Amino acid sequence: MDVSSQIGEFAALLVAIFWTITALSFESASKRVGSLSVNMIRLFFAFILLAIFSYFYRGMILPLDADLHAWLWLSLSGLIGFVFGDYFLFSSFAIIGSRISMLIMTLVPPITALIGWFLLGETMSAKHIFGMTLTVSGIAIAILNRPSLNNKMKFNYSVKGVVFAIFGAVGQAVGLVLSKYGMKSYDAFAATHIRIITGMIGFAIIIVLLRKTSLIRSALKSRKGMTGISIGSFFGPFLGVSLSLYAVQHTGTGIASTIMAIVPILIIPPAIILFKQKVSIKEVVGAIISVIGVALFFV
Repeated sequence: MDVSSQIGEFAALLVAIFWTITALSFESASKRVGSLSVNMIRLFFAFILLAIFSYFYRGMILPLDADLHAWLWLSLSGLIGFVFGDYFLFSSFAIIGSRISMLIMTLVPPITALIGWFLLGETMSAKHIFGMTLTVSGIAIAILNRPSLNNKMKFNYSVKGVVFAIFGAVGQAVGLVLSKYGMKSYDAFAATHIRIITGMIGFAIIIVLLRKTSLIRSALKSRKGMTGISIGSFFGPFLGVSLSLYAVQHTGTGIASTIMAIVPILIIPPAIILFKQKVSIKEVVGAIISVIGVALFFV
């Protein structure tokens, strides 16, 4: 097998593995120090890592070679994807756990397709609609209980946590569309750097306005919280996000998105082994159905 000819696919598989590690790390950290602190500190760590990497890889610490188009759209992507999307995603980690949150994140491809349909006039085939139905059905199987005697459907998990995860999926989908449009042929790691810079600015403004600087100081004193943030920062916004853009550049967007969407399945074994979570057969089946639904968008 010629590895170089499938470098995009291998990058996407690494992204799925890295995002699994990231989700578990940030779940642990969010429960200890809160999602706002985790978001701000992990973006700062990622900013430093990317600055060091860029210095050796591109000969510059900051992405100063980006044109106005890239700065505008990648900045907007960073605000929507990191600030809006990840704030709610990390909040859902603390409420319903990373495993169910990442399952709900399989909604990103269907939401992305809907955005393309509404705003860009892209077509949606019967296969796309069926894939969307499968994805939503798989999530429903995992998070809903059968109707009770009064015929009311009940959630297995907090409604607030589920809604937050959905908001996270919307933010990720919009951020992905804007990233693709803003990046074009620009370096993937530098593009991520721009998104992280604007994400940091966005969270800094929120922290100052809400007078939450004390939360950051408390988080920095939490050894276990900082361990989770450090691990998640390395595998998430540094390696994971950058490689996801790299994968999109070197293979079809659909192929990359499908491979990266297997996180809900990859995360089940470590959730059982490390977090001692009880995972039902229904939840495993739901995760598999959702991933199949995502795959139908791109095959």
